[in-house]
Amino acid sequence: MSRLLVLFAAAAVLALLILPAAMPSSQFIMTIAIAKGFAALGVALLLRGGLISIGHAMYFAIGAYATAFMMKFGVLADLALLLIGSTLVTAVCGLVFGTFLVRFRAIFFAMLNLAVSMVLFALLSKLYGLTGGTDGMRVATPAVFGLELDKAAFDDILYYVCVGLLVAIGLLIRAYLKSPLGYALMSIHTNEIRLEYLGVSAWSVTLIAYTISAALAGLGGAMAALTIGHVLPEYAYWTESGHLVLTAVLGGIGGVAGPFIGSVFLEAVHVLAVDVAADAWNMILGAALLAVIFFLPHGLHGLLEKRAEPRKSQGVVE
Repeated sequence: MSRLLVLFAAAAVLALLILPAAMPSSQFIMTIAIAKGFAALGVALLLRGGLISIGHAMYFAIGAYATAFMMKFGVLADLALLLIGSTLVTAVCGLVFGTFLVRFRAIFFAMLNLAVSMVLFALLSKLYGLTGGTDGMRVATPAVFGLELDKAAFDDILYYVCVGLLVAIGLLIRAYLKSPLGYALMSIHTNEIRLEYLGVSAWSVTLIAYTISAALAGLGGAMAALTIGHVLPEYAYWTESGHLVLTAVLGGIGGVAGPFIGSVFLEAVHVLAVDVAADAWNMILGAALLAVIFFLPHGLHGLLEKRAEPRKSQGVVE
């Protein structure tokens, strides 16, 4: 990573830290953007291995509902424990489902993920006695290290916890991608057969990546549930999965920051479009997305990399 990219990342984190003080109304939007950014990061992780999941919102929903159930039944009622517990539950689900799903590639992998997610959506919608059906479930405000806080104070703490996790987990995922497992994941996209000839199990590499991606989405779902205070079956709907794929591609999968940049961009454009033209916000959002897709094929993060990387004497960008 170049020095300019490091400086940009530091400036972005600093901006996130001071944003609530400068623009209090943006705190809720940014918390949701970070939550969806984690889920999009999970999708981007799979995209690096050439795997497109159009059902990954199911893990976002699992994380959200796990938080709601743990609060409802009093299993866990502290912010830190809820985030950890929901992430672990989602990781286990990803491990179980992934054991079967990662055996497939291309359209088969994408459609099987979609099928499982729609089964989950149907269960969440129909099991009224357990999940509240289409009405969803309320998520109460948990304690923070044993301290009972009002909703406003809790939202402030949750926001800074989300920013802290963004930095910490972002660094961990970057280290994972630079590790042998990360390079093996990218090799699955380029030459899976050669990877097997080297004695590396493509199934194991893919399963590990799939489990990590599920855990990231589950963490994002838990954050969203605690921020909004309510969970709905629509979290698992196929359009939400498509939104996550779009976010990952829009931000760019070339770096860990890409999905978060894409998520913030989408949320910001959405809010501005609704504010400027409430009846035509879909058209404004679509135009913005088309502009990025046509003129920035490597996503918003790719633009930053292009600006930051030094040029060689021959004029080639590294």
